[in-house]
Amino acid sequence: MKALVLSGGAGTRLRPITHTSAKQLVPVGNKPILEFGLEAIRDAGITDVGLVVGETGEEIRAHVGDGSHFGLAVTYVHQPQPLGLAHAVLTAADYLGDDDFVMYLGDNLIAGGITAFVDQFRERRPSAQILLARVRDPERFGVAELDAEGNVDRLVEKPPRPRSDLALVGVYLFSHAVLEAARSIEPSARGELEITDAIQWLIDRGYKVHSQVIAGWWKDTGKLYDLLEANRIVLDGYEARVDGTLDADSEVQGRVVVEEGARLSNSFVRGPAIIGRGTRLVNTFVGPYTSIYHSCVVQDSEIEHSVVLEQSSIRDVRRLEDSLIGKQVEVGVSGRKPRAYRLMLGDHSRVGLI
Repeated sequence: MKALVLSGGAGTRLRPITHTSAKQLVPVGNKPILEFGLEAIRDAGITDVGLVVGETGEEIRAHVGDGSHFGLAVTYVHQPQPLGLAHAVLTAADYLGDDDFVMYLGDNLIAGGITAFVDQFRERRPSAQILLARVRDPERFGVAELDAEGNVDRLVEKPPRPRSDLALVGVYLFSHAVLEAARSIEPSARGELEITDAIQWLIDRGYKVHSQVIAGWWKDTGKLYDLLEANRIVLDGYEARVDGTLDADSEVQGRVVVEEGARLSNSFVRGPAIIGRGTRLVNTFVGPYTSIYHSCVVQDSEIEHSVVLEQSSIRDVRRLEDSLIGKQVEVGVSGRKPRAYRLMLGDHSRVGLI
């Protein structure tokens, strides 16, 4: 069995972060989201991985390399345009050949990995196996409608009026039959080849399609709220560890990770939280569910329930919550007169001022 990991797409829901970075490399718990999926695939006993990349392909390649660091053998598949998940499958047809494969969306997280689902697929041998989760906003996802016996009756991609709250999780298992299905369908109204249409094609022609409603959590991290929620869940699983340095006036409380080279001066961190390598906290409070990545500076500030990417600085900020701060960002209070907000923001930025 092979794996196909989708790491293309423009990441429009996380702009402006994704104007310059691949959404799959945004960290939660100071770990790029893509790594969770690669490790889950490896732990399921799959080592051959096709990584589908688009306009951020060079950044993905620089981070993943040949995959040996993760115990994988990675082959890169270039998808010129993000024209749907079924289009990605066709783009990778030569790589997949006649092999079964798991398709994993690179910006998704699923509790407990995928080993049990892969084992079930190998045992039952369906043409497709899909995972489902109950969600509050099914109109954002592919939605499954089940019959009275619990079998998949119909799949609809992002329906405006969903008839079910069962969303397709971003992990699918397929035999090579899905290639024929993907070649047989037409683009949707969105102009994309939808994987839901390909699976529906299999259902309509009597192919065996299994489904399972997952019991644990699952997160599609494509939106800010979901990314912060994923960060919260990941941090809840960390054990306290202090490899950096705290001065006599600093303290950590609860499940706090202070990575090597991080320094705390007159600062207090209440976990769950993680402070990255080489980051400095000075006269600062860091509250629960905060991840501060490597080589940052936070001074004379308070921050909680937020994610801060590398080489950013936050100074003299009274209170920062529910925020995603990108790479090499400077946030601070200006001492210049007249006193005013002075902002330089990229396209699609969102700022809340008080």
